Amino acid sequence: MKMFMVLYSEASDEMILDAFKKSGFKAYTKMCGLMGEGEETEPKLGTHCWPGNNNALLLAVSDEKIQTMCDLVKKLKEENPRAGLRAFTFPLEEECV
Repeated sequence: MKMFMVLYSEASDEMILDAFKKSGFKAYTKMCGLMGEGEETEPKLGTHCWPGNNNALLLAVSDEKIQTMCDLVKKLKEENPRAGLRAFTFPLEEECV
């Protein structure tokens, strides 16, 4: 099991969510209003000089689905280079149910 984390510009929120849901990934946790600086887009710091914020999606997925999610992110990134889209995976263990 893995935690798949996707970071992106809040301006791309609807498009990103729609793409994941259409691909069958409907269970997620979304964090909004994140600030930071990346390597491929301008800083998103929520200020007058550096407006905007980022969002993050966290999706718990089986190991078998990771490549499908990576392929989806690559496709979205190619189609929307200004979305600041990045994805990461982390090991995940469910401790308490």
